[in-house]
Amino acid sequence: MNASSGSSGSPGPGLYALKPWYARKLSGVRGALARREVSPDTLTAAGVVCAAGAGAALAWLPAPLAALPVALLLAARLACANLDGALARDTGRTTRRGSLLNELGDRAADLAVVAGFLTVAPLWLVATAALAATLPSWVSLAGAAAGAPRLNGGPVGKTERCALAVVAAASGWWVPVLAVIAAGSAVTAVTRGVRLWGELGRTQEPGRPRTPEQAEVPATQQELRAR
Repeated sequence: MNASSGSSGSPGPGLYALKPWYARKLSGVRGALARREVSPDTLTAAGVVCAAGAGAALAWLPAPLAALPVALLLAARLACANLDGALARDTGRTTRRGSLLNELGDRAADLAVVAGFLTVAPLWLVATAALAATLPSWVSLAGAAAGAPRLNGGPVGKTERCALAVVAAASGWWVPVLAVIAAGSAVTAVTRGVRLWGELGRTQEPGRPRTPEQAEVPATQQELRAR
């Protein structure tokens, strides 16, 4: 499993700031999963399945009938994304392979949700939103590979994209919501890129001491994103 769920970096703006509170709410579930020796990889796979189910509901159910199943399935998807890394840390099952699987699972889940818009929005807009939805994570991963803290959060990160999908399912505003996902994700990627550029520039200044967080990055490969 990976080494963390990307929690070491700066949270940034958006709903991601609620993650510590959400993690505390899930602590009982995490304990029960640990006692039953559930694999973090199973939770990663379950998150992808939930995202695919939400995408199917978006594609096949009319608004507002799609709202409830989409909301429940995406809530479960986010819970799995939170629990897999925390469970890996709690049970000492953090691995590099788990880190890879976690990242691939997150991207697959993102794309599965956006794919649900294929039946209700133009193909070019769905493709644009799918590409844009993956950009913030690629920027964060590139920064982490260069030695910067892993950045997460909005203004339109994973949590906000899930919330917007629920809005679309409830309202039927398929095209406007998809446009917001595309534009907001692109803005998020640029925002993270600017922050990382500044961070990496500061760490390269001659004689500048590194913070404890920065000093840990090479040793942990920026947390390997635990699962």
